[in-house]
Amino acid sequence: MDFNLSIPVKVISSENCVRKNAALLASFGKRCLIVTGGSSAKKSGALDDMTAALEESSVSYDVFDRITPNPYIEDCHEAGVLAREKKAEFIIGIGGGSALDAAKAVAVFAANEDFLPFDIYEKKERNIALPLVLVGTTAGTGSEVGAVSVLSNKKDERKRSICAPDCAPKLTFADSRYTHSMPYSVTVSTALDALSHAIEGFYSKKCTDIPTMFAEKAIPMIWEGLKFLEKEKRVPDEKMRAQLYYGSLYAGITLSYCGTAFPHPLGYILTEHFKTPHGIACAAFMPELIRRGVRYEREKSRKLMNLMKTNSAEFFEVITSLCDVSDIVMTKEELSQWCERWNTVPNNFIYSPGGFSKAEAKEMLESKFVK
Repeated sequence: MDFNLSIPVKVISSENCVRKNAALLASFGKRCLIVTGGSSAKKSGALDDMTAALEESSVSYDVFDRITPNPYIEDCHEAGVLAREKKAEFIIGIGGGSALDAAKAVAVFAANEDFLPFDIYEKKERNIALPLVLVGTTAGTGSEVGAVSVLSNKKDERKRSICAPDCAPKLTFADSRYTHSMPYSVTVSTALDALSHAIEGFYSKKCTDIPTMFAEKAIPMIWEGLKFLEKEKRVPDEKMRAQLYYGSLYAGITLSYCGTAFPHPLGYILTEHFKTPHGIACAAFMPELIRRGVRYEREKSRKLMNLMKTNSAEFFEVITSLCDVSDIVMTKEELSQWCERWNTVPNNFIYSPGGFSKAEAKEMLESKFVK
C-alpha cells in the first residue's frame, strides 16, 4: 500500500459556511484584498457573504475585480501592487478557476515588491506568499484544494502554470450554493474540466492509492451530472449542483497529486488560439485518452467504465456531443509553430498512458483539425 499523504488545505464546507465561520478571517490579519472577476462573485452571493463576514470580524478590505477568464499575469501583478499599497495582510480569491488561480499569483506578487510579472515563473528566491483564502463559485477546476495556478500573458496568450506550497490556500470555504448562478454553458464546461482532472489523474503513473481513492469518488459523481446535462440540455437542480461541486473538489485533490495528462496541454492550443472554453478544450481529447488507456492500461480502463456504469461507445457519444469542436480548422504551418512549445516534452506527456511524444501530439492535432 502507498499511503503517502499531504493535503495542506483546510476546507470548511456547508451551506452558509462563510458567514458561520466569519471569526476565522481575523486570524489572517486586519486588512485584505479580495480578488474576483467581473460578475460571478457578485451574482453568486459569495462576495456579499464574504464582505459581511469581514465587516463582522472587523477586517478591512479592498476589491480587485478585473480578473478575466484565462487570467493574465499582468493583471495579477497589478493586483499584487494594489495589495501592497493597501497594506493587505492576506488575499481572498472568490470566483471560478480563473479568479482562484489569479489570487494565488496575487499573493506571491504582494509579498515580493521587486517581482516583475514574468519573474513569478522563475525559480528564484522570494518571500513567502501572503496567506490565501478561497471561495469557489464554479464546479470545475478544483483550484480551491490545490497549489497550482494557470496563467496567461497578454503578449501571446500562452498558458503557463506555477505551483509552490505557499500557493495553496490556508483556508477554503466550500458552499455549493454559489454554483447555482452558473448558466448551462458554464456548468457544462466546468463539469468537463472536473472530469478531465479526475480521469487524466486516474490514468497517471503518479496515481497512487490516495489520489486513486479521490478519483474513484469523483468520476461517477461528475459523469452522472454530465449525462444529465447532455440529455436534458438544462441546468441541474440544487442536489445535482452540489454533487458536481463536491465531485470537482475530489477531482481537484487527484489533480494536486497527479497533475494532468496530454489532453490539458493540447487543450491549451484550442483555448489560446480559438477561445474554446477550457473544460471543453481539454475534454475534446478525452476519447483519445480512453483509447490510449485501453491500449496501455486495460485493467484501469475496465475499472473506469465500471465506475461510470457505462461503456466506451456511450462515453464517446456524450463527450463528443458536449465538446463540439468541429468548426476548428488549423493549417499545418500553424500547427508546426504551436507545437514548438513542446520541444521539451512536458510531464503531462510523460505521465500519460504509455508515455506520449511531441510527434504524437502533432499527429493527433493534425488528424482532428487540419482539413
